[in-house]
Amino acid sequence: MKAKVLINGYGSIGKRVADAVSAQKDMEVIGVTKTKPDFDAKLATELGYKLYCAIPDKERVKAFEEAGIPIEGTILDVIEEADIVVDGAPKKVGKENLEKIYKPNKVKAILQGGEKAKDVEDNFNALWSYERCYGKSYVRVVSCNTTGLCRILYALKDFGIKKARVVLVRRGADPNDDKTGPINAIKPNPVTVPSHHGPDVVSVVPELKDKIITSAVIVPTTLMHQHTLMVEVESEVKREDILEKINETPRIILVREKEGFSSTAKIIEFARDLGRKRYDLPELCVWEESVNTLGNEIFLMQAVHQESIVVPENIDCIRAMLEMEDDKFKSIEKTNKALNLIK
Repeated sequence: MKAKVLINGYGSIGKRVADAVSAQKDMEVIGVTKTKPDFDAKLATELGYKLYCAIPDKERVKAFEEAGIPIEGTILDVIEEADIVVDGAPKKVGKENLEKIYKPNKVKAILQGGEKAKDVEDNFNALWSYERCYGKSYVRVVSCNTTGLCRILYALKDFGIKKARVVLVRRGADPNDDKTGPINAIKPNPVTVPSHHGPDVVSVVPELKDKIITSAVIVPTTLMHQHTLMVEVESEVKREDILEKINETPRIILVREKEGFSSTAKIIEFARDLGRKRYDLPELCVWEESVNTLGNEIFLMQAVHQESIVVPENIDCIRAMLEMEDDKFKSIEKTNKALNLIK
């Protein structure tokens, strides 16, 4: 029997997770929700998803009727059918949904990285915390930046991480965002060091407590984030060993400047040429030429597609929470195959 998944919030993350769930053989989307009758809501119905009003309010329901967009009811009309809810609501709204809707209706729920780590039972990355989140009821899939850092640090873990120093260059806004982002500035975010990204990694990987320090700036681009890592490990290490571990780690691919991958724009062009829907690239991209070592220090640069990198993590989180697969690597393999990921 397929797991019944409700997507609460058919926005940037929700629409991607809905498509990813639909691609899996062991799960199905029983409905998606929207707060208002916009073009995303109309598109959801045209794609065959059952649409529900995210807010159980008569005026909200009436707005959909007046817009001529058919809905099946409100979230309260479908939530009892769900085995699990993937919350795609804006920052802070997920926490409200958890307290007001999911817990009272005793349904398992996955929140996204915009919520706080302390508001859930555990924090999810498929490589690091699959086993810890197995069977739990309320879990947060960490943010795009944290997901990217968790993946690369998993690749380096066998060398014995003593210290990680990371500089994050963050995109100013998503491509569809017309409200935020610097236009002509490099903006420290935050100005204080360290930034919150280190503690967020620790929420998934407690053993890195007091070992990771991050700082971040925002720049005027919409395509991807870029990270520069400097990692100190237990003993002297060779570049070839690092590349081997990266190649062994799921959902990380090496890109080469000599092959034309000279910027995040070129990486996104690659995703377009692959024919990826919405030019999504859930794989973490590490520039091969950037990987170098000096004694027991490792240096590298990587790119994170902020709109899609957490999508396969949500799928694996569903399997873990519903106890559908007890082997994380088998779940990762199923998800990757269904989503046609490179690795």
